[in-house]
Amino acid sequence: MENKGLKVARRLKTISISALAVLASLVFIFALLSGAEGYGGGLRGIIMNSPNAIPWLVLLLLIYAASKWELVGGTIITIMGVCTIFAFDFYEPGAWPGLVIISLPLIILGSMLVISWKLKRCKPLIQKKISVPAKQPKLQRKPAKKRKKR
Repeated sequence: MENKGLKVARRLKTISISALAVLASLVFIFALLSGAEGYGGGLRGIIMNSPNAIPWLVLLLLIYAASKWELVGGTIITIMGVCTIFAFDFYEPGAWPGLVIISLPLIILGSMLVISWKLKRCKPLIQKKISVPAKQPKLQRKPAKKRKKR
């Protein structure tokens, strides 16, 4: 029987890697295409705007690394989430949508990877199996022989 902590760890890792992959892919595509019109649009505009998408490409690579090494990847992704708060000025009033859409998911999902790593490393409590002996069938006592009086 599998340890319950391992099941939870596996689920945390699967959920966080999947959610991070979806989030990073969407933000990467948005960053790649959003400023392309300023450069004339088309393929040339996308190529000229591609430096804006580099941080999100790095995040995609980090997600791959986190799928192999949860502690390292989860820690770096969490730190990246904290850094996005300051890089995009999400601490200012009125910037809460960006904070909720970009920074908090990175922090929460990166932390889930670290927790997954920790759960995999925990030793399960030693549970002693106490074996209860099977019920012994009651011995049928033979009626005592009557003693002869002398």
